Amino acid sequence: MSDTTYDIIIIGAGPGGYVASIRASQLGLRCAVVEREHLGGICLNWGCIPTKALLRSVEVFRSASNADAYGFRVDGTVEPDVAALVNRSRGVSTLLNTGVGYLLKKNKVDVIWGEAAIASPPSDEGPGEIVVQESSKSAAQPQQPLPKGVLGSGTYRARHIIVATGARPRVLPGIEPDGRLIWSYFEAMVPPSIPKSMIVLGSGAIGIEFASFYNALGTEVTIVELQSQILPAEDAEIAELARRQFEKQGMKILTEAKTGAVVRDSDSVTISVQQGGMTQLLKAERLISAVGVIGNTEGLGLEALGVRVTNGSIVTDEYARTNVPGIYAIGDVAGPPMLAHKAEHEGVLCAEGIAGRSTLPLNRLRIPGCTYCTPQIASVGMTEAKAREAGIELMIGRFPFRGNGKAIALGEPEGLVKTIFDATTGRLIGAHMIGAEVTELIHGFVIALQVEATQGDIIHSIFPHPTLSEIMHESALSASGRAIHM
Repeated sequence: MSDTTYDIIIIGAGPGGYVASIRASQLGLRCAVVEREHLGGICLNWGCIPTKALLRSVEVFRSASNADAYGFRVDGTVEPDVAALVNRSRGVSTLLNTGVGYLLKKNKVDVIWGEAAIASPPSDEGPGEIVVQESSKSAAQPQQPLPKGVLGSGTYRARHIIVATGARPRVLPGIEPDGRLIWSYFEAMVPPSIPKSMIVLGSGAIGIEFASFYNALGTEVTIVELQSQILPAEDAEIAELARRQFEKQGMKILTEAKTGAVVRDSDSVTISVQQGGMTQLLKAERLISAVGVIGNTEGLGLEALGVRVTNGSIVTDEYARTNVPGIYAIGDVAGPPMLAHKAEHEGVLCAEGIAGRSTLPLNRLRIPGCTYCTPQIASVGMTEAKAREAGIELMIGRFPFRGNGKAIALGEPEGLVKTIFDATTGRLIGAHMIGAEVTELIHGFVIALQVEATQGDIIHSIFPHPTLSEIMHESALSASGRAIHM
């Protein structure tokens, strides 16, 4: 085996790629990752992590602004320092980016810097071939200094190739981000100042999180959503509760709204919106386009190899295999749900499969989703609507946060936990939550789904008191009319 031949080469060092490489190395496989811009991918550098740092800052801002409700007197007003907010967020990402580099070095994973294309797939006759060229990433995208001690351009060979190239913001014709008036999530994370007004196109997790962030800092926010409900992937009941809370916080929300022409002025943007047969013009200082993401499939040579790509995503089976032997795909580029934890799980599953380990197939219904707005939203499994469409007889439990002592003590009485059970088998098939810290609670239901727990299993489990987790218990009790504290 020469220095440029590996058991596995992974294209992309995001959460799927770097985790897959570490697991492969743990299993004794010689592994390298090719990265064109930054270790940790979009999630760590411009997605999950820095946005959570920003949202944590506004949580502190909310608490400080309402200190009197908790028994404290604060002299003067609490004012946000935009530069400090951004610097803290970027500092968190830089720290973790450095940590990924350390983990790769510790696990003896080679880093190859540049852009990769697959020249030939692995086969029984020998390893596949990957050509790496110097990165041509646009200077318009945020750049970081190149890591030290990495390999460069050249031709490399691998017995297995994993594509983990992630995704980028979807762009609507005529509403292309310009970095000044119209923002993607890149610009929204590093604002030079807080705009007085903002239009957010799209109400998925990205759009809602930015709407929540800017609204908390005093921006007048209008959300425009094409679908009939905000947070289209969530259970309709939870989405409606979220809408009420957002509107109570001062956000304006338009659903079943179709966007039209955009006019850019010197320091504002105006967009036409059709809703209910009427057309109105919305004007704001800034517009955030958050209408989803699309997989980075271009430039990899997939078409020439015959790798199936549909709707901007590589088609894979439940073991991350493409239709071309020896080529795999994980993470956002392999389709929804486009979540970092799904990518990490696929990375481990894929590496273990290549190493000959017995693995469980990916079950997309058991992948949790979290939105870190205020209030938080988390879910796993089937929504009520999907379960009814499937013809399943249901038992549904609901329990509000206002019936929980810990929620009252925290000053967070608004929220709901909804549990959905198969009435025939008693098994949990879905859980949907809105309220304080539900993103830290949803794992309990994820485990319950994984082990195929029943309502009885949850009911007979002892939940600690006083905790928010008791709401989960009461929700399960509620499904059969046994809730205690409501």
